[in-house]
Amino acid sequence: MAKEKHTETYSSRDKLLSNRYKESLDFFREHTKVSTNILDLGIDNPFSQLMRDEGHKVTNTDMNQDLDLDFNQVKNLDFEMVTAFQIFEHMVAPFNLLRDIKAPKLIASIPLKLWFSDAYWNEDDEWDRHYHEFEPRQFDMLLNKSGWQIMDSKK
Repeated sequence: MAKEKHTETYSSRDKLLSNRYKESLDFFREHTKVSTNILDLGIDNPFSQLMRDEGHKVTNTDMNQDLDLDFNQVKNLDFEMVTAFQIFEHMVAPFNLLRDIKAPKLIASIPLKLWFSDAYWNEDDEWDRHYHEFEPRQFDMLLNKSGWQIMDSKK
């Protein structure tokens, strides 16, 4: 029951966030074994806790870490997986980080570019801005060019 507790909490606050978490958690469960040592790109967040609740050891990157410039953590051979939920759209050059990940597995999600929406840009928060708005084929190209083989995807 603890697995669904977080989803219900977010559902009452934000239906869209709850649906995204549920979809992401279902995909994560399908592709992850129990007790995986995970580097979760970005600060500690509710989804990091959901992964911990699933029995995984999760380490997050630091709040002030600029992943465009400092991605030494992804070179750590102890991590079995890197997760990146809603991170790459905030980076200027995600290729560099993706290329240097040493973990054998990556699970990532991004908001997809829609023809009717502009790039998200928060004037009051320099971290809460989208540098990239990816179309699915652009994100696939980024992953492939940086050395990743896409085994599964879901929109």
